[in-house]
This record gives sequence, C-alpha cells and structure tokens, in this order.
Amino acid sequence: MRPMLPTLTFDPPQKGNWLYELKYDGYRGLLEWTEHEVHLWSRNGKDMLPQFPEIKTFLDANLEKMKEYLPILLDGELVILENPFKANFSKLQQRGRMRSKEKISLESSEWPCHYLLFDLLSCQGSDLAASPYHQRKSKLLKLVQILGLPDSPAPGDGRLFQYIPFSKSLKESLHTAMEFDSEGIVAKQAQSKWLEGKRSANWLKIKNWKTASCFITSMDEENGYFYVGVWKEGTVFPLGQFLFSLDSEAKAALKTTILENHTGREGSMYFVDPGICVDINYLEWTDNQLREPHFKCLRFDLHPDDCTFEKFLYDEAMFPSDIEITHPDKVLWKKNYATKLDYVRYLRKTAHFMLPFLKNRALTVIRSPHGVFGESFYQKNKPETSPGFVESFVVDGIDYIVCNDLKSLIWLGNQLAIEFHIPFHTVASKYVSEIVFDLDPPDRSHFQLAVYAATILKQILDELNLLSFVKLSGNKGLQVYIPLPEGQFTWEDTRRFTSFVAEFLVQYDPDSFTTERLKKNRGERLYVDFVQHAEGKTIIAPYSVRNNEDGLVAAPIHWDELTDDLCPAQFTMNAVLKRLAQMKDPFSGYFHCKNKQPFEKVLDLLGNQG
Repeated sequence: MRPMLPTLTFDPPQKGNWLYELKYDGYRGLLEWTEHEVHLWSRNGKDMLPQFPEIKTFLDANLEKMKEYLPILLDGELVILENPFKANFSKLQQRGRMRSKEKISLESSEWPCHYLLFDLLSCQGSDLAASPYHQRKSKLLKLVQILGLPDSPAPGDGRLFQYIPFSKSLKESLHTAMEFDSEGIVAKQAQSKWLEGKRSANWLKIKNWKTASCFITSMDEENGYFYVGVWKEGTVFPLGQFLFSLDSEAKAALKTTILENHTGREGSMYFVDPGICVDINYLEWTDNQLREPHFKCLRFDLHPDDCTFEKFLYDEAMFPSDIEITHPDKVLWKKNYATKLDYVRYLRKTAHFMLPFLKNRALTVIRSPHGVFGESFYQKNKPETSPGFVESFVVDGIDYIVCNDLKSLIWLGNQLAIEFHIPFHTVASKYVSEIVFDLDPPDRSHFQLAVYAATILKQILDELNLLSFVKLSGNKGLQVYIPLPEGQFTWEDTRRFTSFVAEFLVQYDPDSFTTERLKKNRGERLYVDFVQHAEGKTIIAPYSVRNNEDGLVAAPIHWDELTDDLCPAQFTMNAVLKRLAQMKDPFSGYFHCKNKQPFEKVLDLLGNQG
C-alpha cells in the first residue's frame, strides 16, 4: 500500500473549504494493525518497526486497549520531535541508517521517536478512506481521546502516539510554522477522500521556506546544477547548489551567460566571478549545505558585495519581520568570540526551549548594552518605550515584563538583555511551581563539589520517587530542579522540604557542604543554597546566557553527564546549539511530570518524622 501524497505549491490556497495541519519532517508511515500482526509501512513498502523498536514496544503495551478497534489502518509521520511543531529530520536519518541492534536500542531509549497520527483509514475493519477528510479526522480524534493519547504533539510525553490537530486559519498556521521553525503546513480539502498512491491537488504542501541571497560561482554542464556562495571574510563561502524550480528559459539564459563569461573550466564545471545574484528558497542549512534548495528569482537589484555570510545568517534565523536587529556586528564577547547577531540567533534557535520556563513569570533581566566590556544593570520595570506586544504584570508596584512569545524574546535580545532571571511561581499564583536547589562551590576549580552534591541529591530524590532535573548555573555550580503540580504547595510546604534536604547533605558530609550564608565562613565547602528558594527570589532561567567573560549558558544536562569530565566552560552558545541538534533536550519531560510528583506524600513523611 502506498500513501496519498500532497502537491507542492508556492501559493497557499486563500479561499475554499481548506483545513490546515502542521507538516512534520519525518518518515511517512502507514500503521497496519491486526490482532495477529502489526506493521509500520514506509513509502517504499518497508516495515520500519525493526528499526524503531520503541514504537513496537508502545504498541505491545497498548494492545489490550486497542483490541476492540482492530483491525485498524492509520496514516501518520514517524518523527523525532525537537519542539511541539518541529521534527529533527537529520537525527531521524541517523536512526534510519543504524544497523547495530545495540545502538538502535540505546538511541530508542535516549531519544525515542513519536508516531504522529493525522488520518484514520479503517477502524474495526471498516474502510473509511472514501469518507470526507473532516469526518475521518473527527473519528481519529475521538479514538485518540478514548485511548488517552495526547491531542497534540508533545516532545517530552512518553505516550509515543500523538494526534496532529488541524486549524481553519491559514494565517495562524503559517505563523506557527514560522515561529517554531516547522517544515511547513499541509492544506487539505475538508471533503477530500484518501486516495491510495495518488499525488492530489486536494492536499497541498506549503513549505516554510527560508531565503538566501547569494551569487552564482559555477555551473556543472553535465547535470545542469548551479553552485552558489556568499562573501565571508574576503573569500567566497560555498552554500550549495540548485536546479529545482528553474524554468527552461531562465536556465538557458544562465547557462549562456556562464559559458560566455566563465573564468575557468575543469571538466564539466565552468567557473565565474561573483556577478549573477539570485534568491534561493531552502528548508534549512545543515552541514554547511542548503537543504531542498529551489530557485526563487534573479536579483538584478543586488550587488554581489551585498551577498555576505552575515546577511545569510541574519536571514536564516527568520527573526520576526517587525523587529530589526540593530548593530548586529557589535562584539559582545571576545574570549568565546560572539557578536550581537550570534547572541540573538542563539535566542532564536533556543526560543522553544526557553519560552516554556519564561511563560507567565515576572522577568528580571541583566542588560549589557556594550557587552561584557561595559556596565551592566538589572531591569525589572517594563520600559515606557516597549512595543505594544510586550506583556507585563504588576507585582508590588513593579510592572514586570512577562516574556510569553518569540517576538518579546527577540525584542529583549535586541535590547541586549543577556541574563533572564525568573521567580519560582507564575504571576497569577501564590503557589510554588518548582523547587530548585542551588549548589554553589567556592569557585570554578571546585566544580566537582557541585557534581558530588548533585549526585547525592539525586539519590535522595530517587528514593522519594521525585523526578528531578539538573542544569549548569552558567557560572561555577549546578542547580537541581523538582517540578511540582501547579496550585497546590505553599512556600511553607517547600521550605520544610528544602531545609530538611540541605541539613541532610551537611550532616552527610560536613567537610564538603555547608548552609553558612557568609562566604568568609564557608572555606572551601560548597554552599547548599536553599534560602534562595523563596518568595520574591529568582533563579537564572534554563538556557539563558550568563553575563560573564566566557558567555556561558545555564544549560540543562542529563543526569548521566555528571562525571569527572564535566566542565562548565564547555557550554558556550555554539556548543549548546550543537547539543540540541544531536541529543534530546534534558528538560523535555519537565512539564509532563509535574502532576506525577508524590510531593504530598513526601511532606507527610517529613511530618511523621517530626
């Protein structure tokens, strides 16, 4: 069986009875499930389950729930989720190429795939393919709800089958795709049937294209490809090659121009000086190559000198259109060299990891208008000159900024807000959202004390069945997080727990740990800072950069990374971006475990001991 395929369009449908789904960059898969066997068929008719055993394990665990609906045929996308609206295709390709069962097993546990459901083709043996799309979608949603599966994609959710919802708004769908750097959207006619193996105009795919302004550097006469580049530090930096979407007339004109003006030749390759400027649409820039490049247009208005690597990086980030990044070449850090553009690009790339922690929190920032070389200052009040989209909330007479969206985050970055500090609760609640232990060694040379303390703390929390997460402070220590259910626990409740654990650590190893608040009395011991976890106090937000000379990141890490080799200096902005492309976000399950925490039982235990 072959799946129905959408038709690529560069012109989204504006009128008609269309419904819109986010498009995820993964492997298309038809799930055929009977009482006796189950297969996840690829577009080429290959069963993908042996390559992705986590999906088979999830299916086996849910067989009893599903029995009354079998046999069933589902259509969906096998993905590795990076955020709720974007999949990591490069990582999925790595999984797909693996042959070692041991490696496959390890990867499936460390960063499991999800199967995102978007169509129901048969249920209980009843063929639904000829039913209208909106009816199939409605039946699928009801099934998802009955089975207790997520009704929208969620990276940190262990339920590996998740539903892709639709929207009736093209504008809203395109905005979501842009903000979350999704692959794009699929527009589907509400009345459309599912047609096996057909590419239909009733389903249209609209890619979330990025655009590169560049110049042609060469042509391969044998295969017809044109190679492009930009200027970087006085030399030509290659971006890749293109051919698709180039009509015969434009292709012939380019070929003639290059053959008449080439400056050199090697075999079928003809080289030209920078002069012919073009705009190229592409999906992403990975491994120094444009992925899925498509010719957009010739740029007669553009001079080759304007096609720079800096402009390419600026455009690649896809900042909100109504925010101009000012002075992008300003140097903010020298030790780990980074410009303002590097910093704001970092915020853009990590936005969907940071924003859930900033959401509805009264924000305090440290601004450094001149980078780490100049003066810095704390800012709590929302400036009077703030644009209208920046939200705020008044607490104790202070009009705090509340950073709830990408636009606000990028605006703050453009204002050179470097550090983002947040309280331990949301603006509209007096209840505590999480507990954080700040493990503060005397200096960075004693960082292993923090590793030692965090390891002991993890053992304590595991024995209490409390799920916990750990991150670097971005300076010299570590911070251990315990997410809590919202609206349940008071500061008094959490103080009972934090003081007990802190005292336990000190008694466990008084030569290594202390709760002494005066630095001069701590010696070379690690300060277990539980006092900081209180009303009115703040903590550096996950993934925030620190305003130190290294420009290090308060980066979440996995518990198994707490080794003798761990060093805060490794976690620069570039290093963190590479980590997020290669491994699962260590805090991905943070918000999904809040309601699973048995913290009330822990408090009861402390009460009984008291």
